[in-house]
Amino acid sequence: MLNFSREKYLNVTGGAVAQRGEIEKIVDQVTEKGFKNIFLIGSGGAVATFYPFEFMINATSTIPAYAEIAAEFVLQGHKQFTEESLVILSSLSGTTQETVAAAKYCKERGATTIGITGEYNQPLAEIVDFPIVNFAENDFASDSNQLILYFLTFKLMNKNGDFPQFEAFASQLEELPEKLIEAKEQFEAKAEAFAVAYKNEPYHMVVGSGNTWGRAYSYAMCVLEEMQWIKTKSIHAAEFFHGTLELVEEDTSVLLLKGEDQTRPLMDRVEAFAEKYTKKLTVMDTKDYVLEGISEEFRKYLSPIITSTLLQRLSVHLEDKRDHSLEIRRYYRTVAY
Repeated sequence: MLNFSREKYLNVTGGAVAQRGEIEKIVDQVTEKGFKNIFLIGSGGAVATFYPFEFMINATSTIPAYAEIAAEFVLQGHKQFTEESLVILSSLSGTTQETVAAAKYCKERGATTIGITGEYNQPLAEIVDFPIVNFAENDFASDSNQLILYFLTFKLMNKNGDFPQFEAFASQLEELPEKLIEAKEQFEAKAEAFAVAYKNEPYHMVVGSGNTWGRAYSYAMCVLEEMQWIKTKSIHAAEFFHGTLELVEEDTSVLLLKGEDQTRPLMDRVEAFAEKYTKKLTVMDTKDYVLEGISEEFRKYLSPIITSTLLQRLSVHLEDKRDHSLEIRRYYRTVAY
């Protein structure tokens, strides 16, 4: 595969899997202390990675969950947030200023805090009660963070009596990195073909729903806009027919991120419409990937990580065919703002 290191990927994802024991200890401690709700707080791609877990917790558990943008959360005065809240924050660098400020805000108010990051000795890891640290860079950070969040949030639900299948699920998560590489390999030719066909495309619509909505939001903003400078709109499938459909023409690029959760009919509806009105429809469907050894009952939970691991391949080929590095920035962490 183009610009892919199997060894590096397995080191990063293996490092996330290796956190399982420590994560379960943390869950035991926070559960013993008690909490009444969960806040998932981050900025940009980090909060987008939380959106699927907010969806899955609220669809699976009686624990109220709120995914919040760090900077807004600090200003809002959220009335569900109290000293009895459990707060999970994420920042790969551990230095994202809005997320660090949110961590301080939560600690000052007595909430229990967990921080997911790629660096020790950085502000987020220093502030929170329980740092979970696994080194990763932008290319594979999403898969690392999601693996950690699967162990963390599903164990929290398990301790709450909502997800008795945790042991079987966690065991299969430990085998997932190899399965994700197989999915990448299966997708490789399609990723390259997309990049060839759309390397000069000026505008994309990226559509998701349920637990793929966060992936649609982050891929539009953090990759196509930030890393490739392509105008892009992320659209929730449930809202597609409340405005955005009017911009679809026969040469409009529409990228659908179809998962396997209970909102799949929303994506089917958008797909049926797009098939009629644009010649530039691309469908990425997690059902197309076997993931041998993963139980059917767990597949719906894995749609976000399958989608993100495939999108990583799309990004690499867009970078190559567009001759536009994924690392170059005009403004982000480059100028004062």
